[in-house]
Amino acid sequence: MTIERRQFLIGSGAALLGSAVFAGTARGTEPAPAGLWREFVADPNAHPRIPNVAFAGYRTGQRPPRPAVRANVLRYGAKPDGSADASAAINRAIEDVGRRGGGTVLLPAGTYRIDDVVRVGHSNVVLRGVGSARTTLFATRPLEEVVGVNRSRYGGTSSAWSWSGGLVWVCHRDRYRALVDAIRAQRWPFEGWTGNGGDESTELARIVEHADRGTCDLTVADASNLRAGQRVLLQLDDDGDYGLFKHMCGDIPGTQTYKWSDKTKLLSYKPFVWPVRIGSVRGNRVRLAQPLPLDARPSFNPRLTTLAPPITGVGVEGLTIRMAKTTRPAHLQDKGYNGLAFQCAWDCWADDVSVVDSDNGFLLVSAKGVSLLNTRVEGRGQHHSYACREQSHDNLVQDFAIGAFTEPPTPGSGHHGVNVEGLSCGNVWSRGRMDAGTFDTHRGLPFANVRTEITIHNDGAHGGSADAGPLYGARFTHWNVTVTNGRAGCVKIDHVAPLSATVGISEVTEFGQIDKPDFTGPLNAALESYGTPVEPRNLHQAQRALRHR
Repeated sequence: MTIERRQFLIGSGAALLGSAVFAGTARGTEPAPAGLWREFVADPNAHPRIPNVAFAGYRTGQRPPRPAVRANVLRYGAKPDGSADASAAINRAIEDVGRRGGGTVLLPAGTYRIDDVVRVGHSNVVLRGVGSARTTLFATRPLEEVVGVNRSRYGGTSSAWSWSGGLVWVCHRDRYRALVDAIRAQRWPFEGWTGNGGDESTELARIVEHADRGTCDLTVADASNLRAGQRVLLQLDDDGDYGLFKHMCGDIPGTQTYKWSDKTKLLSYKPFVWPVRIGSVRGNRVRLAQPLPLDARPSFNPRLTTLAPPITGVGVEGLTIRMAKTTRPAHLQDKGYNGLAFQCAWDCWADDVSVVDSDNGFLLVSAKGVSLLNTRVEGRGQHHSYACREQSHDNLVQDFAIGAFTEPPTPGSGHHGVNVEGLSCGNVWSRGRMDAGTFDTHRGLPFANVRTEITIHNDGAHGGSADAGPLYGARFTHWNVTVTNGRAGCVKIDHVAPLSATVGISEVTEFGQIDKPDFTGPLNAALESYGTPVEPRNLHQAQRALRHR
């Protein structure tokens, strides 16, 4: 493919961009667009190919607080020399601080052996070591031994610990107890935002007028149950003709001929749920604290509801979670040597946390507005280094690293890298170094996610079963990505992702896992400045600056 290279100055910051190819597939020869960043600046909330991710992270991008120390685990009997199980002492300290309204639980320098899950089940509790190089939690047993065998809800012999749970687990205490009870009774533990029974939410207000993607304003029938600052769920159903899924894919023509009816796993994800704060209420007019990621169409039965109790204001800082060294398991047979999990967590964070020799590193499961800052996964190799699933939205993974594996992969094992799936949107991976793995878009129709300013040795594989539906929805954006081994798969996506943007990536070649589009016909995707970095260097940071201009 021949790409005409032109350069021009755009925007008030005089950002320098290369040329673009805009076409239904990478083979198109249609004229280049005027410049994707300039287009975005003109209409940040409704750009057709680039999502507005300026609201990602803790409290839509704020710096996490640093609450005062309220407990020292040494005073609860924890031994910092690894000689005895410290999990009970750590959990007592967390519970004590949580019951008193929150604060920091301090783990002084040392190695703390944990034979059980470290559970953070109260809001506003921070678990803080004195640095990932000085404080270590050493996990001796996997979740399968601590909690129990956890089979996939989709049948078969797959272990659900392959994508859920953590040996440090941030999850509301009631939800955690219900999950453990369900697993031990060999029932499916519901993981999502609407309750342990599948849908225990209560309708608060019905949206009675169409609202476009990108707006913050809704008209409801009755706003008497709503107040400023309230946390609610926006829920959208399908319309009987798979209109919601088609809309998530940008309503391109190919969605009409795609076979949706046999995508049983994807269909099980409905309704779409998106946690959001109420900004203000005036009469029957409601303003949200951030723009809608999708249209609220009357045919989608749009409504605002309650949600399962989230855990909020929790931080995990300054420590390493190291596992007892085991042989890396075969794919989907993980025992649950998993690092840090945030489940039904909203406005939480991790900072300066490393996970070593794990089955899975960091798991975001029905998480909203979580910031993972200065994190690292390393050691013998893992299934997911970072996973984002079960309708996780607006999370930020910034200044992250995946280390080269210290041991060769075992037969039958698999590694994905940075995962996103299950209708998740608005998530950002920024300023990363990946010495292993790939950009795993794991089917389940994730949409409107961004990976920016990342260097990657692209040697992993994406996953996802065929019944989970399309690999990509609309508005996936890869912006300034350097691929050190020249492999295109999962990074150059203009030929497979509808209404997407691949911008400023290094030149790559197809080999290994090669994907075909899910949809026939034009995808209307953009490829810009192929082989040449662009300004702004970091799309997320540029969007944040634009939001606060």
